[in-house]
Amino acid sequence: MEIKIQAPKRCGCSNPTDKCEELARTIKPAKLDPDTTLVFDVRRESDYAASSETIPGAMWKNPDKIDAWIGAVPRTLDVVIYCVRGGTVSNSVVDRLQAAGVKARFIEGGFEAYKAAGGKVAAK
Repeated sequence: MEIKIQAPKRCGCSNPTDKCEELARTIKPAKLDPDTTLVFDVRRESDYAASSETIPGAMWKNPDKIDAWIGAVPRTLDVVIYCVRGGTVSNSVVDRLQAAGVKARFIEGGFEAYKAAGGKVAAK
């Protein structure tokens, strides 16, 4: 019988299954607590400019300029990002962040789902 040794997951938990909660790509809108989480708003510049609302404490990061800011993202904190609907923009940013070793997830359904779930919003 051959023993296979599996490398630890990026989260560092050493759980050899894909059930590691810390590697989830998404977070349910109702589960986000912006008071205890580092949140990045990665809506496209035009979408961000057209909106008067944001998640309290979220920092806007231009997804088209990720190369300029990805190096400053902390690798030791959980990061949650969001775009308008949790689609292409969020997926591409999470891919880049996770590849760089950041524990990043995005809000399922984006900012719209977060608001629909009763999430706190703030005026920009």
